[in-house]
Amino acid sequence: MNQLEELPIGIIDSGVGGLTVMDELLKRLPNEQFLYIGDDARCPYGNRSPQEVVKFTHELIDTLNRFGVKMVVIACNTATAFALKQVQPLFDFPIIGVIQPGAHTAVQTSMTQQIVVLGTSGTVNSQAYDQAILAMSPNARIFGLACPEFVPIVERGVYKLEEADLVVKETLAPLAKKTFDTVILGCTHFPLLSHFIQYHLPAGTALITSGSATADTAILILDELQLHRKVSQERHSTFYTTGSLEHFEFIVKDWLQITEPDVRKLVL
Repeated sequence: MNQLEELPIGIIDSGVGGLTVMDELLKRLPNEQFLYIGDDARCPYGNRSPQEVVKFTHELIDTLNRFGVKMVVIACNTATAFALKQVQPLFDFPIIGVIQPGAHTAVQTSMTQQIVVLGTSGTVNSQAYDQAILAMSPNARIFGLACPEFVPIVERGVYKLEEADLVVKETLAPLAKKTFDTVILGCTHFPLLSHFIQYHLPAGTALITSGSATADTAILILDELQLHRKVSQERHSTFYTTGSLEHFEFIVKDWLQITEPDVRKLVL
């Protein structure tokens, strides 16, 4: 038996947003175990320098390496944009991000190739989605819109309240004069606001999240490396947060519908 098979898949994010990616991975990979680290204490990453984001990303992956993992998913668009290529050569296991899978899905979905990218300031300014989309669809027209207030709303756990709806409406106002048929939620926190976002977009607009596409990529790599976990015992996932245990546990229960999640404090 390949003992690597039994190791968990690691997931990192600046906070709770990566749980939207983990939700897809849990559904698509029912035998796998996961180790999740949410760096809530230093969230958001979107307004930090590229150097800081690379440093934080390396720290989180190094922590997962010490725990023991067979793959890492960087479930954070800002960290993917600034750090993916820097950290991939530093570890022996595969590391994937969320931008390439999301861009691919958007290009495949859009009929007009007029695509809006909603993201943190860091992700939008990096133009990582623009580059990924244009590499696949050179004639695409892309409009990036930074949504700096979205992540704090999700991290505070008020993503279902009227306050969130008002912020989403105001933030998306610049799109009123744009023509597009597809919107990428270029931050893994944003799917928690998708019901409000969809409401304030033109009818029929396709909303692209990275979770499903990233799960596709993870499955392909597990297939190639023959690392799928066989069902030898009940699976268990562990969640680490650098922030508030109670707050993080509340969101894990709400979003993933896990009644008694194993949530632990991580001090870096």
